[in-house]
Amino acid sequence: MFENFLKKTILLIGLMILTPAPTAMGNSLENLAKALAKIRGEVETLQTQLDTEKEKHGSRISALNSQLADLSVEERRQKMSIEKLQHSIEKLNTDAKKAEQSGENLKPVLLEILKDYKQHIQTGFPFKTEDRIRSIENLENNVTNQLIDPNKAVNQVWSLIEDEIRLSKENGIYQQTISLDGEKMLVDIAKLGTVFLFFQTRDSRAGMGKRSEDGDWKFEVIDNTDEIERIKILFDSLKKQIRQGYFELPNPLRK
Repeated sequence: MFENFLKKTILLIGLMILTPAPTAMGNSLENLAKALAKIRGEVETLQTQLDTEKEKHGSRISALNSQLADLSVEERRQKMSIEKLQHSIEKLNTDAKKAEQSGENLKPVLLEILKDYKQHIQTGFPFKTEDRIRSIENLENNVTNQLIDPNKAVNQVWSLIEDEIRLSKENGIYQQTISLDGEKMLVDIAKLGTVFLFFQTRDSRAGMGKRSEDGDWKFEVIDNTDEIERIKILFDSLKKQIRQGYFELPNPLRK
Protein backbone atom coordinates (compact mmCIF):
# COMPACT_ATOMS: atom_id res chain seq x y z
CA MET A 1 0.00 0.00 0.00
CA PHE A 2 2.70 2.41 0.99
CA GLU A 3 4.69 1.33 -2.04
CA ASN A 4 1.83 2.27 -4.37
CA PHE A 5 1.47 5.62 -2.64
CA LEU A 6 5.20 6.26 -3.06
CA LYS A 7 5.02 5.47 -6.77
CA LYS A 8 2.10 7.84 -7.26
CA THR A 9 3.93 10.58 -5.37
CA ILE A 10 7.06 10.19 -7.52
CA LEU A 11 4.94 10.20 -10.69
CA LEU A 12 3.17 13.39 -9.60
CA ILE A 13 6.46 15.12 -8.84
CA GLY A 14 7.75 14.06 -12.28
CA LEU A 15 4.69 15.49 -14.00
CA MET A 16 5.08 18.73 -12.08
CA ILE A 17 8.67 18.96 -13.25
CA LEU A 18 7.88 18.18 -16.93
CA THR A 19 4.81 20.41 -17.17
CA PRO A 20 5.81 24.09 -17.54
CA ALA A 21 4.14 26.66 -15.42
CA PRO A 22 1.72 29.01 -17.20
CA THR A 23 4.09 31.96 -16.74
CA ALA A 24 7.08 30.08 -18.12
CA MET A 25 5.07 28.91 -21.12
CA GLY A 26 3.90 32.46 -21.81
CA ASN A 27 7.47 33.78 -21.71
CA SER A 28 8.62 31.01 -24.04
CA LEU A 29 5.92 31.81 -26.61
CA GLU A 30 6.67 35.50 -26.38
CA ASN A 31 10.39 34.88 -26.99
CA LEU A 32 9.57 32.61 -29.90
CA ALA A 33 7.30 35.27 -31.40
CA LYS A 34 10.06 37.87 -31.06
CA ALA A 35 12.57 35.51 -32.70
CA LEU A 36 10.20 34.85 -35.59
CA ALA A 37 9.56 38.57 -36.03
CA LYS A 38 13.29 39.21 -36.11
CA ILE A 39 13.85 36.47 -38.66
CA ARG A 40 10.98 37.79 -40.77
CA GLY A 41 12.51 41.27 -40.69
CA GLU A 42 15.91 39.90 -41.74
CA VAL A 43 14.29 37.95 -44.58
CA GLU A 44 12.49 41.09 -45.79
CA THR A 45 15.75 43.06 -45.60
CA LEU A 46 17.60 40.40 -47.58
CA GLN A 47 14.79 40.30 -50.14
CA THR A 48 15.00 44.06 -50.55
CA GLN A 49 18.77 43.86 -50.99
CA LEU A 50 18.33 41.05 -53.52
CA ASP A 51 15.80 43.09 -55.52
CA THR A 52 18.16 46.07 -55.47
CA GLU A 53 21.08 43.96 -56.67
CA LYS A 54 18.90 42.52 -59.44
CA GLU A 55 18.06 46.05 -60.60
CA LYS A 56 21.72 47.06 -60.48
CA HIS A 57 22.69 43.94 -62.40
CA GLY A 58 20.04 44.66 -65.03
CA SER A 59 21.24 48.24 -65.38
CA ARG A 60 24.86 47.09 -65.64
CA ILE A 61 23.98 44.55 -68.34
CA SER A 62 22.14 47.25 -70.29
CA ALA A 63 25.10 49.61 -69.96
CA LEU A 64 27.53 46.90 -71.04
CA ASN A 65 25.38 46.05 -74.05
CA SER A 66 25.36 49.73 -75.00
CA GLN A 67 29.15 49.94 -74.63
CA LEU A 68 29.55 46.75 -76.65
CA ALA A 69 27.54 48.34 -79.44
CA ASP A 70 29.81 51.42 -79.28
CA LEU A 71 32.89 49.21 -79.44
CA SER A 72 31.47 47.33 -82.42
CA VAL A 73 30.99 50.63 -84.26
CA GLU A 74 34.54 51.71 -83.42
CA GLU A 75 35.88 48.32 -84.45
CA ARG A 76 34.18 48.61 -87.85
CA ARG A 77 35.57 52.14 -88.20
CA GLN A 78 39.10 50.92 -87.50
CA LYS A 79 38.67 47.94 -89.80
CA MET A 80 37.60 50.19 -92.65
CA SER A 81 40.55 52.48 -91.96
CA ILE A 82 42.99 49.56 -92.10
CA GLU A 83 41.38 48.23 -95.27
CA LYS A 84 41.78 51.64 -96.86
CA LEU A 85 45.47 51.70 -95.96
CA GLN A 86 45.92 48.19 -97.33
CA HIS A 87 44.19 49.28 -100.52
CA SER A 88 46.66 52.18 -100.73
CA ILE A 89 49.53 49.71 -100.55
CA GLU A 90 48.00 47.59 -103.31
CA LYS A 91 47.36 50.70 -105.45
CA LEU A 92 50.90 51.90 -104.88
CA ASN A 93 52.28 48.54 -105.92
CA THR A 94 50.10 48.41 -109.06
CA ASP A 95 50.85 51.99 -110.10
CA ALA A 96 54.54 51.51 -109.47
CA LYS A 97 54.59 48.56 -111.83
CA LYS A 98 52.66 50.53 -114.48
CA ALA A 99 55.01 53.47 -114.17
CA GLU A 100 57.95 51.10 -114.54
CA GLN A 101 61.14 53.10 -114.12
CA SER A 102 59.70 56.50 -115.04
CA GLY A 103 60.07 58.80 -112.09
CA GLU A 104 57.85 61.50 -113.60
CA ASN A 105 54.94 59.06 -114.00
CA LEU A 106 55.37 57.73 -110.49
CA LYS A 107 55.68 61.12 -108.79
CA PRO A 108 51.97 62.16 -108.93
CA VAL A 109 50.92 58.71 -107.73
CA LEU A 110 53.19 59.01 -104.70
CA LEU A 111 52.02 62.52 -103.86
CA GLU A 112 48.35 61.52 -104.10
CA ILE A 113 48.83 58.57 -101.76
CA LEU A 114 50.80 60.70 -99.30
CA LYS A 115 48.02 63.30 -99.37
CA ASP A 116 45.38 60.67 -98.52
CA TYR A 117 47.61 59.21 -95.83
CA LYS A 118 48.16 62.61 -94.22
CA GLN A 119 44.42 63.28 -94.16
CA HIS A 120 43.90 59.89 -92.52
CA ILE A 121 46.30 60.85 -89.72
CA GLN A 122 44.92 64.37 -89.25
CA THR A 123 41.37 63.13 -88.71
CA GLY A 124 42.23 59.84 -87.02
CA PHE A 125 43.59 58.46 -83.76
CA PRO A 126 45.47 61.24 -81.89
CA PHE A 127 48.69 59.36 -81.22
CA LYS A 128 51.91 61.29 -81.97
CA THR A 129 50.03 63.02 -84.77
CA GLU A 130 52.62 65.76 -85.33
CA ASP A 131 55.49 63.27 -85.62
CA ARG A 132 53.60 61.07 -88.08
CA ILE A 133 52.58 64.04 -90.24
CA ARG A 134 56.14 65.41 -90.19
CA SER A 135 57.42 62.12 -91.63
CA ILE A 136 54.90 62.37 -94.47
CA GLU A 137 55.67 66.02 -95.21
CA ASN A 138 59.41 65.32 -95.29
CA LEU A 139 58.82 62.58 -97.83
CA GLU A 140 56.44 64.81 -99.81
CA ASN A 141 59.10 67.49 -99.98
CA ASN A 142 61.74 65.01 -101.14
CA VAL A 143 59.46 63.64 -103.86
CA THR A 144 58.33 67.09 -105.03
CA ASN A 145 61.86 68.44 -105.26
CA GLN A 146 63.24 65.21 -106.72
CA LEU A 147 65.60 64.76 -103.77
CA ILE A 148 64.93 61.02 -103.63
CA ASP A 149 64.86 58.27 -106.19
CA PRO A 150 61.20 57.42 -107.00
CA ASN A 151 61.72 53.72 -106.35
CA LYS A 152 63.18 54.46 -102.92
CA ALA A 153 60.26 56.81 -102.26
CA VAL A 154 57.86 53.97 -103.05
CA ASN A 155 59.57 51.81 -100.46
CA GLN A 156 59.39 54.60 -97.86
CA VAL A 157 55.69 55.21 -98.53
CA TRP A 158 55.07 51.50 -98.24
CA SER A 159 56.96 51.42 -94.93
CA LEU A 160 54.98 54.38 -93.52
CA ILE A 161 51.64 52.78 -94.33
CA GLU A 162 52.71 49.43 -92.89
CA ASP A 163 53.73 51.27 -89.70
CA GLU A 164 50.23 52.69 -89.53
CA ILE A 165 48.68 49.23 -89.80
CA ARG A 166 51.07 47.89 -87.15
CA LEU A 167 50.11 50.81 -84.89
CA SER A 168 46.53 49.52 -84.79
CA LYS A 169 47.70 46.20 -83.30
CA GLU A 170 50.16 47.36 -80.65
CA ASN A 171 49.68 48.23 -76.96
CA GLY A 172 52.24 50.15 -74.94
CA ILE A 173 53.32 53.21 -72.97
CA TYR A 174 54.75 56.28 -74.68
CA GLN A 175 55.35 59.98 -74.06
CA GLN A 176 53.43 62.58 -76.02
CA THR A 177 52.60 66.26 -75.96
CA ILE A 178 48.84 66.81 -75.82
CA SER A 179 46.53 69.81 -75.59
CA LEU A 180 44.85 69.82 -72.17
CA ASP A 181 42.61 72.69 -71.13
CA GLY A 182 44.12 74.83 -73.87
CA GLU A 183 47.68 74.14 -72.73
CA LYS A 184 50.37 71.97 -74.32
CA MET A 185 51.60 69.35 -71.90
CA LEU A 186 53.98 66.38 -72.04
CA VAL A 187 52.28 63.30 -70.59
CA ASP A 188 52.64 59.52 -70.38
CA ILE A 189 50.35 57.73 -72.82
CA ALA A 190 48.91 54.22 -72.61
CA LYS A 191 47.89 53.25 -76.14
CA LEU A 192 45.65 50.25 -76.83
CA GLY A 193 45.64 49.72 -80.58
CA THR A 194 44.06 52.72 -82.27
CA VAL A 195 40.87 52.64 -80.18
CA PHE A 196 41.80 53.55 -76.60
CA LEU A 197 44.27 56.15 -75.38
CA PHE A 198 44.74 57.02 -71.68
CA PHE A 199 47.18 59.48 -70.13
CA GLN A 200 48.81 60.42 -66.82
CA THR A 201 50.26 63.87 -66.14
CA ARG A 202 53.27 64.81 -64.04
CA ASP A 203 50.92 66.34 -61.44
CA SER A 204 49.12 62.99 -60.94
CA ARG A 205 46.06 63.70 -63.07
CA ALA A 206 44.65 61.03 -65.38
CA GLY A 207 42.34 61.03 -68.36
CA MET A 208 41.65 59.71 -71.83
CA GLY A 209 41.23 60.64 -75.45
CA LYS A 210 37.61 60.85 -76.57
CA ARG A 211 36.09 61.11 -80.01
CA SER A 212 33.30 63.70 -80.18
CA GLU A 213 30.11 63.29 -82.20
CA ASP A 214 31.61 65.26 -85.10
CA GLY A 215 34.55 62.84 -85.23
CA ASP A 216 37.20 65.08 -83.66
CA TRP A 217 39.37 63.84 -80.80
CA LYS A 218 40.06 65.66 -77.55
CA PHE A 219 41.75 64.85 -74.23
CA GLU A 220 39.73 64.97 -71.01
CA VAL A 221 40.78 64.73 -67.34
CA ILE A 222 38.90 62.17 -65.21
CA ASP A 223 37.72 63.06 -61.70
CA ASN A 224 36.23 59.69 -60.69
CA THR A 225 38.53 58.02 -58.12
CA ASP A 226 37.70 54.46 -59.23
CA GLU A 227 38.41 55.24 -62.90
CA ILE A 228 41.69 56.96 -62.01
CA GLU A 229 42.72 53.80 -60.11
CA ARG A 230 41.82 51.62 -63.12
CA ILE A 231 44.01 53.75 -65.37
CA LYS A 232 46.84 53.45 -62.83
CA ILE A 233 46.52 49.66 -62.85
CA LEU A 234 46.67 49.67 -66.67
CA PHE A 235 49.86 51.76 -66.66
CA ASP A 236 51.46 49.55 -64.00
CA SER A 237 50.59 46.42 -65.98
CA LEU A 238 51.96 47.78 -69.26
CA LYS A 239 55.16 48.87 -67.51
CA LYS A 240 55.53 45.26 -66.33
CA GLN A 241 55.06 44.11 -69.95
CA ILE A 242 51.64 42.65 -69.11
CA ARG A 243 49.95 43.46 -72.41
CA GLN A 244 47.12 40.91 -72.31
CA GLY A 245 44.48 40.10 -69.71
CA TYR A 246 41.30 41.45 -68.16
CA PHE A 247 41.23 45.17 -67.40
CA GLU A 248 38.34 47.33 -66.23
CA LEU A 249 38.77 50.71 -67.93
CA PRO A 250 36.83 53.95 -68.35
CA ASN A 251 34.87 53.90 -71.58
CA PRO A 252 35.89 56.79 -73.90
CA LEU A 253 33.08 55.82 -76.27
CA ARG A 254 30.45 56.59 -73.63
CA LYS A 255 28.48 59.73 -74.44
